[in-house]
Amino acid sequence: LLSLARAAAPAMEPGASIVAISSLGSQRVLKDYVLVGASKAALETIVRYLAVELAPRGIRVNTVSAGLVETDALDHFPNREQMLEAGRKRTPAGRLVEPDDVAAAVAFLCSPDAEMVRGHVLTVDGGFSLLA
Repeated sequence: LLSLARAAAPAMEPGASIVAISSLGSQRVLKDYVLVGASKAALETIVRYLAVELAPRGIRVNTVSAGLVETDALDHFPNREQMLEAGRKRTPAGRLVEPDDVAAAVAFLCSPDAEMVRGHVLTVDGGFSLLA
């Protein structure tokens, strides 16, 4: 993200946005997720730095941290089905996050309505992370 943002920023107009995609594993310890979780934590830190660095150019930088989304990425986890079942049971919204939920959050962060949202991690998880 850092190299890409620095390469793209000179061509970006004021009011433009960069939105990174993270996950709950950046802040929570998840089974079989150490490498991805650590990389997502680093990604969120880079977003905060870029938000400050690019603010004078009028470029917003934020992150969407998605909860459990049923995608092909879950095929890499040996406990995929258990993760999905636990996610469905635990999520207060009563369903898993869908790709359109993540896309809607990204669209908001790219909209003029998010002008003063900078360096933020917007969690889209249906309330999953609220429970102890």
